[in-house]
Amino acid sequence: MTWRAPEIDRSHEPYVGDERTMLEGWLDYHRDTLLHKCAGLTAEQLRTASVEPSTLTLLGLVRHMADVERWWFRIRAAGEDIPGLYDGDEDPDADLNAIADADPAEAFATLRAEIEAARKAAAGLSLDHTFRRPRRDGTADEMSLRWVYVHMIEEYARHNGHADLIRERIDGVTGD
Repeated sequence: MTWRAPEIDRSHEPYVGDERTMLEGWLDYHRDTLLHKCAGLTAEQLRTASVEPSTLTLLGLVRHMADVERWWFRIRAAGEDIPGLYDGDEDPDADLNAIADADPAEAFATLRAEIEAARKAAAGLSLDHTFRRPRRDGTADEMSLRWVYVHMIEEYARHNGHADLIRERIDGVTGD
């Protein structure tokens, strides 16, 4: 039997709530939207690139977002001493590029696990919690967990737009 990306019961964004409820709700909506864009596709379809010269794929986006979840919530905000998921000296974008032999089922499970780990890492932190993000020039920026939430919503929203176009190219499916 051919593996297919699982269907998802996508959460809806909140209409009323405090700041944290709104940030978490909108982030969950965009997390679910990426998975919704992949639902029902085979491994081969998930590896289909958008359009030349781009090599962007849905599978690459799933892997990238798992790495981004880990990077911002766990490594940066919570200060966990763990490596990135797809770190490599040879290709800093291996999450997006090294998909030829990547296992889609594993990538989807990894994204779901990183989302849960990110939720747990953020749960004990205030939105005002700050951390320092080192820069390549030796300086560092002070950032807040609030910024991470806003950034992650933006990151998913941008990539969900890419996912829309890739999905339409694969099988003509469009929609929210």
